[in-house]
Amino acid sequence: MIIKRCQRQGKVRLVLLSELLSMRDLDISKSIKLVRHQDPNYDTKYLYKRGMLDFYQSIQTKDRFGNCEYLISFLGYEQSKAIYIGAYKVIGKPTFNKSLENVPPDYPYMEVFEQPLFHYEIEKIDLLNDLADRLVIDWGASTRSWCQWLRNNPKRVVEILPAGYVKEFSGFEDVILTFDELQTIVKSPDPNRIWHTMLSSVAGVYLITDMTDGNQYVGSASGKLGIMGRWRSYAETKHGGNIKLMALLQVEPERYKNFQYSILRTLPKSLTQTEVVSFEQKYKQKLGSRAFGLNGN
Repeated sequence: MIIKRCQRQGKVRLVLLSELLSMRDLDISKSIKLVRHQDPNYDTKYLYKRGMLDFYQSIQTKDRFGNCEYLISFLGYEQSKAIYIGAYKVIGKPTFNKSLENVPPDYPYMEVFEQPLFHYEIEKIDLLNDLADRLVIDWGASTRSWCQWLRNNPKRVVEILPAGYVKEFSGFEDVILTFDELQTIVKSPDPNRIWHTMLSSVAGVYLITDMTDGNQYVGSASGKLGIMGRWRSYAETKHGGNIKLMALLQVEPERYKNFQYSILRTLPKSLTQTEVVSFEQKYKQKLGSRAFGLNGN
């Protein structure tokens, strides 16, 4: 937690976001808006992980950024918190063109182009890069007010997450990881120690979903290191030795970036590999992953 000591009173208080920005040489007298991306209609975390969030925030149904010079962008985090993802300079506001060439490939929300839109030219700037995905602020009670002026809305910095931290482990049923998240967890065990402890504590049946086309692979994990031991091989090789995944990556080497990892069922590590595989076979049958997915047997 970032703290600052008030010398006169000998008390400790939290640093404000505006103070931190000023310490990093941003002129906070400029017209600066804070944005917190969290919308039930758009999966902003998915867009961020896929590198599409810059485009997402550059198009708006209202003229929200035409009167500001800089954007300080966050993603919605736990409760009313927000986690920093980047800072941008607003360069221009051209007339929106539906044939815009920089629409990201596979952008999932093409229906947005069916309405009048403002399109802003924004440029990411070098500011607090070392704190991206780590700096957490308290947005306050009005999280529905996702776009606010910095000067009118002091925000407290409440936490700096350790480098390499991915996210909270909230239970096996909630486990949904992108490939990037899984790889970071594997490579950074200290800030993600709970993930390592929990995923190593159980055997189980897991699901890999190719988010490009929805094809699924059902696998199982047993042995001393449980699910973590098996998933480590995916983080290191991208295919885990699976024949169909290897063939897919030979055709499209970057396809692994679209893989999503989740857990279908946890099992005791005391079960034999044969017993665990029997559960795996049941899920392959239920999901049809042999006939329509990525399972070869």
